[in-house]
Amino acid sequence: MAEREKLLEVKDLRVTFGSKRRPFTAVDGVSFDIYKGETFGLVGESGSGKTTIGRAIIRVNPVSGGTISYNGQVISGKVSKAVDRQVIEKIQMIFQDPMASLNERAKVDYIVSEGLYNLHSHLTEAERQEKVSQALSAVGLLPEFASRFPHEFSGGQRQRIGIARALIMGPEFIIADEPISALDVSIRAQVLNLMSKLQKERGLTYLFIAHDLSVVRFISDRIGVIHRGKLMELAESEQLFAHPLHPYTRSLLSAIPMPDPVGERDKRLLVYDPSVHSYTPSDPPLWAELEPGHFVRGSQRELDEYRKQLEQ
Repeated sequence: MAEREKLLEVKDLRVTFGSKRRPFTAVDGVSFDIYKGETFGLVGESGSGKTTIGRAIIRVNPVSGGTISYNGQVISGKVSKAVDRQVIEKIQMIFQDPMASLNERAKVDYIVSEGLYNLHSHLTEAERQEKVSQALSAVGLLPEFASRFPHEFSGGQRQRIGIARALIMGPEFIIADEPISALDVSIRAQVLNLMSKLQKERGLTYLFIAHDLSVVRFISDRIGVIHRGKLMELAESEQLFAHPLHPYTRSLLSAIPMPDPVGERDKRLLVYDPSVHSYTPSDPPLWAELEPGHFVRGSQRELDEYRKQLEQ
C-alpha cells in the first residue's frame, strides 16, 4: 500500500478558556493526522470540544499547548503573515447554522466573494463576478442568485451559499462544522452528496465534525471519537462500527436509531459511565494502537482486555 501524504498533523493539542486562575480545559492532549484527499470524521456529544478543535486549526481559538502543522509547517501559535495568509486561503470552514452564518444585510454576491475582497484585491470586477458565478454553479445554485439577500433562500440553499463561500478561495482543506445538523432530513442527503461530489472533482480534504455517527459513517474514511476534550478512540469507519472498543464509543453506537421498529424497541441502550475506568498513578490512561490504524485510550489493564476482544 502506497504511503499516504499527511496534510494536517495535530499533536498533543490543548485549548483552554477563562483566566489563568480559573482555566477551563476544552481540549486536552488530542493527537491525530489527516491525509490528503480523505474525510476525517470527529464525533462526540455537545460540549466535547469538536468545534473548538476546528476553530483552533483555522486559528480562531488560540492554542494553549501542542502544535498544529499543515503541509509540514506549524500553523499554531505566533506565525508570519505569509503563513497566516496561507491558512486563510488553503483552509476554509463551513458553519453549522446556515441561518446565523450569513450576513442578512449583504447580498449573496458580497457574501460569497468577501474572502476575495480581503485577499485578492487585484481582481477586476468582471473576474470577481465570474468567480462568484462559478462558485454558485458548483454548488447547484443559479448565478442570478448573486443579486438576492439570504432571507430569500431556504435552509438547504443557504448552506449551499456557505459552501460556495468556502470554495471560492480555492481551498485544499475544509472544516465542516456540523454542516447538516440544522437542515431538514430530506435536504441532508443532498448536501452530503454535494460535498462528496466536490471532494472528488477538486481533490478536497475534509474534517467533518458531527454528533451523529450514522451520518459520519456515510461520508468519513476514518473517525475519531471525542469526549470531554479527550480522544477516546480512532479507527477507519467500518473498523470502528465492526469493533468498537471504548465504552463511550459503544454508548454512541447504541444511540443510533434503527429503521426497524422491532429492532428499535428491543435494542439495549448503553449509557457511558466514566467511573468504570479505575485510573491510578501506577496505571494511567494511555493512547495506544491496538491494530493497524485503530487507536484507543485506556489503562494497561483495559488495553489488554481490548486486545482480547479483537482476537475473538
